Amino acid sequence: MTGRTIVITGASDGIGAAAARDLAARGERVIVIGRSPDKTAEVARGIGAEHLVADFARLDEVRALAAALIERTDHIDVLANNAGGVFGKRTLTVDGHEMTFQVNHLAPFLLTRLLMDRLRAAASAKVVVTSSAANRYGRIDLDDLESARRYTPTRAYGASKLANILFTRGLHARHAADGVAAVAFHPGTVATGFAAGSTSVFRWVYRTPLARFMLTSAEEGGGHLVHFVDGTPGVDWQPGAYYDLRRRAAPNPQALDDRLVDALWQRSEAMVG
Repeated sequence: MTGRTIVITGASDGIGAAAARDLAARGERVIVIGRSPDKTAEVARGIGAEHLVADFARLDEVRALAAALIERTDHIDVLANNAGGVFGKRTLTVDGHEMTFQVNHLAPFLLTRLLMDRLRAAASAKVVVTSSAANRYGRIDLDDLESARRYTPTRAYGASKLANILFTRGLHARHAADGVAAVAFHPGTVATGFAAGSTSVFRWVYRTPLARFMLTSAEEGGGHLVHFVDGTPGVDWQPGAYYDLRRRAAPNPQALDDRLVDALWQRSEAMVG
């Protein structure tokens, strides 16, 4: 199991950093991806890993990240699309997209698409997508993907996490024959800096004095991520499926709509160019 090339986004802290520490300690080649140059470099130094920096609120940085990964690797065994967040008032990125939708869905969609040749070059590649149980109250409206009409931080976050599952299913449908297995999972409600800049209910949950009793540790959440990184598709988990922690779970009914899977894929391709 050692010697794989594993790319983890959102690895400057939280469950991404915890998973990176675990995997690097076993001799895996881990490439740590984060938004903060200082925090990302610190995590990488601590585990003897490589690192790259990219802000998913800028698609040009996602493209530059993909180019740097292509230059550094001849194959990628695992891509863990773990970066994401929940934000406050509705804000557009420099690319003109709603922040939550871009950071949580469009950016990992673009990164994965740009790295497909490196994933296909692996003997058996995996794409592990950190979704959320929040997908259950999300809704994908193809006529309002970026919440221009009905925005709340919570609604936008739920829709983006639902989009993660739809993307996972689309990836499975299109690339399983290429030897690329995809899975989405909910890591638990983890005690990290997640939602610190949000005005949503998530900020209250993460900052309440009761949080230490309500939340799980970053190490535990990272362990769930590692479970899917290490697991054998078709044995330990089913490609194209959604898991709550390590148990297969029923996602939002929209996630099972094959026509919506295809429609969102096509819209996403058009949006990222």
